[in-house]
Amino acid sequence: MWVCVACHNEICFAFGDGDFQFWSTAGVSFRLNKDWTGTVEERLKFGNDAGHLYLHQTDLGFVYGSLADWIDIGFNFKQSFREDRDGHWSRENRPHLNVTFKGRLGTLDVSDRSRLEYRDKEHQEDLWRYVNKFEIKLPCELTAFRFRPYVADLVYINLQGHAFEQNRIYCGVTFDLSKNVESGLYYAWQLGKYDGHWIDRNAIGLQIKIPF
Repeated sequence: MWVCVACHNEICFAFGDGDFQFWSTAGVSFRLNKDWTGTVEERLKFGNDAGHLYLHQTDLGFVYGSLADWIDIGFNFKQSFREDRDGHWSRENRPHLNVTFKGRLGTLDVSDRSRLEYRDKEHQEDLWRYVNKFEIKLPCELTAFRFRPYVADLVYINLQGHAFEQNRIYCGVTFDLSKNVESGLYYAWQLGKYDGHWIDRNAIGLQIKIPF
């Protein structure tokens, strides 16, 4: 069953409650100098039981990592294309600022990223949004591929109109696919509020990153 709903004056291309999806991310990172790292990332999302492409995003960023060992500051620009209920694609330009705090809790690697986004939407009202990602990564590295389990929680809060918008919980592993390819597999459960109704999605995700 297909469900299309209005979300903060935005017509969203949404699928039935409990829809199974596939999300893929491919990216590269490259050292610009001892202080700065550049990143480029492509993301695709397939809904309707992972059989229909409805989202394509490109994210270009620059990360400053020399302020201290426990903090990274990133400046990014993301362009997003999403399909609406009529099959039309709309564009969103999304500059965002990221501040990531890193540390250890006992033997666990812990990070907390605060993101402030400006959502410049095509033919729709622009919005500000705050996104927080908290992640815990286990210290063990299993097998020669260096499998490392992790869990993460993402909270999306609109700074205009309705506050709490969405929550995602991730459970996955990162590993080295080869000497120069970093990869990850995860399961994500997403809960979002659309037109007063809570709709959840289940996704399997694949991540590939090539550092230079």
